[in-house]
Amino acid sequence: MTDPQVPLEVDCSHVKGRMDSGEKFLLLDCRETSEYETARIEGAVLVPMSELQERVGELEPHRDDEVIVHCHHGGRSLRVAMWLRQQGFEKAQSMAGGIEEWALQIDPSVPRY
Repeated sequence: MTDPQVPLEVDCSHVKGRMDSGEKFLLLDCRETSEYETARIEGAVLVPMSELQERVGELEPHRDDEVIVHCHHGGRSLRVAMWLRQQGFEKAQSMAGGIEEWALQIDPSVPRY
């Protein structure tokens, strides 16, 4: 059963705060490789949504950790977070607004596309 205390979506400032405080969580980038090569958030692990079903085993060490998923605008990451919760990753969350919002609100050095 999913923990109702863990919201499905968090905003960029929440993620940045967690990073700055050194909290342990997995930042999962579910965009495609070409998008990752264009712009990325330092420390994010790339597992494209198109490969997730085949590669979900790679995430097994993080099953009990918080997993925050991001994409370009927040649509794919929301679907991925919901799918991960169905697979038992109860603390999976989506970063609302994606890397686009991150570039606008947090780190303007991240290229927008």
